[in-house]
Amino acid sequence: MSTNTSVKRYLLREAMGLLMLAVMLFLPAGRLDWGMGWALVGIMLAWSTATALVVIPRNPELLAERTGPKKGAKTWDMAILSIIGLATIARCIVAGLDERFGWTTGISLPLQIAALAVAALAYALVVWATAVNPFFSQVVRIQKERGHTVAAGGPYRFVRHPGYVGTILFELATPVMLGSWWALIPGGLSALLSVVRTVLEDKTLLAELDGYQEYAERTRYRLLPGVW
Repeated sequence: MSTNTSVKRYLLREAMGLLMLAVMLFLPAGRLDWGMGWALVGIMLAWSTATALVVIPRNPELLAERTGPKKGAKTWDMAILSIIGLATIARCIVAGLDERFGWTTGISLPLQIAALAVAALAYALVVWATAVNPFFSQVVRIQKERGHTVAAGGPYRFVRHPGYVGTILFELATPVMLGSWWALIPGGLSALLSVVRTVLEDKTLLAELDGYQEYAERTRYRLLPGVW
């Protein structure tokens, strides 16, 4: 796949994703003047843009990996990703309905703003991990055709799976940012499944990726330094 084709696919996919996100938020909410809904769209737009800016000039092959066929992807990972996708849809719809009908009380504006900051920083961490890892795929697979090697710089110096750290924080912060305790149910499910993915991916890398065992001995913790 050529770089131009990969870029076009990426831009089209991200544009459609942002459109769908807006529909899933604002249609259930029944209104467009929802500041935190637009804040979430803005975070996702910033993440997509930042990812493109760090990947296209530095590692266009990764863009092809993220937009092309996923040959060799683990079956268990595709199943988990499918559930996460459904949970993401549910989180947006539930938050929108909550905004319309006012199911949630007790989430103050300062708390929402704090959650917004956590969500933004969480995806900044994901972008950082993407920038330093030329094999940062969206699925779990060993990219033998690309000479897959261990990423050990940047945030990978502190934990073995910084991308999942960012994802988990984002999933937990977003429902609070949107002012919905009920949206924490699908958001929490996505976070829990990301922990499961961490365990299974770590086992896969230990078994199949050369040099990962030595890296794991140096960087002991998967997600939380000093804990796990």
